[in-house]
Amino acid sequence: MTKLFQTFALRGITLKNRFMISPMCTYRAGQDGMAHDWHLMHYGRLAAGGAAIVMTESISVVPDGRHCYGDIGIWNDEQIVPLKRITDFIKAQDSIPAIQLQHAGRKASSTRPWHGGARALDETDLKLRGEKGWTVVAPSPLPYTPSAPTPRELTTAEVRELVTQYAAAAERALRAGFEIIEVHAAHGYLINEFLSPVANHRTDEYGGSLQNRMRFLLEIIDVVRAIWPEDRPVLVRVSAVDGVEGGWSLDDTVALAQELKLRGVDAIDCSSGGMGGSAVNARVSRGPGFQVPFAERVRLDAGIATVAVGLILEPAQAAEIVDSGRADIVAIGREALRDPNWPNVARTQLDPAGGYAHWPDPVGWWLDRRAQSLAAKD
Repeated sequence: MTKLFQTFALRGITLKNRFMISPMCTYRAGQDGMAHDWHLMHYGRLAAGGAAIVMTESISVVPDGRHCYGDIGIWNDEQIVPLKRITDFIKAQDSIPAIQLQHAGRKASSTRPWHGGARALDETDLKLRGEKGWTVVAPSPLPYTPSAPTPRELTTAEVRELVTQYAAAAERALRAGFEIIEVHAAHGYLINEFLSPVANHRTDEYGGSLQNRMRFLLEIIDVVRAIWPEDRPVLVRVSAVDGVEGGWSLDDTVALAQELKLRGVDAIDCSSGGMGGSAVNARVSRGPGFQVPFAERVRLDAGIATVAVGLILEPAQAAEIVDSGRADIVAIGREALRDPNWPNVARTQLDPAGGYAHWPDPVGWWLDRRAQSLAAKD
């Protein structure tokens, strides 16, 4: 049997297999940032599909940190209750609820992708949907595309205050029942902006040298790790490379991963891109498993567990990644949107002798009998 379906320990959490549902924005929250029944359905069906970890989409730590009005928030206590419904249901499906915390930085105040390609909110959006834009912030006053608004540079005091907002969000996430927390430091959002020399031209202690550019993230990890229970894992998602000239490199990621490991981070979720526009707008050749080499390099050189993500499309491909030691966990994204049962389907395909025993009883029982019936006709 492939290691893909063997258990794996992260601190006191034991994963039943090596599948994680990747964080994927759905932009379905209301203007108050509240999760609702749609999210319960969405994450519930993903949990029933067999993945060991179901991670939420990126959840905003402050209102102005939202990418758009559809982002879920965790900046006030009222937002805990609907999230707790979701985590309770995920656990009932024998899966582990995980949360990703984020601040969109200079990419905030945008439309949903299907309302104009993630452009900045304008008067049309206010008229059509009541969505009023706001001033975006960043490490430096540098827009992420020539047509994007110029962000306001955060003061040193504001950077430190944002660290406390991450701490408050982590405390609420704990009360909401999440068992794994991931800090989103990728895809051109605020933390990635601090890390990258393309977006960070600061002259205070949060800019300049690599150590200074890492400082914001490292301070966030310190406060999150202090709040998060010792037996529960902390992950960080990174853009392992910016994919733009003069940007963040894979060597930088290895150095960062080594620092994060020292501060109690348990795994690095290795994505890429986003600094020059969307998360996929980078000069990185895209094909099946195109980001797996990033996870492999970080795992080897930093000595830390990694998550591989990006166009992992076939069960045999996922098995090879884990069995060859290129990563410890595989994150399934859009394939799980296409088929929420993808992890269960993968196990049935790779271990046909096991039948449907690993599926939820109300589903597996019927599928097994159908398989028996079809076999009898042959």
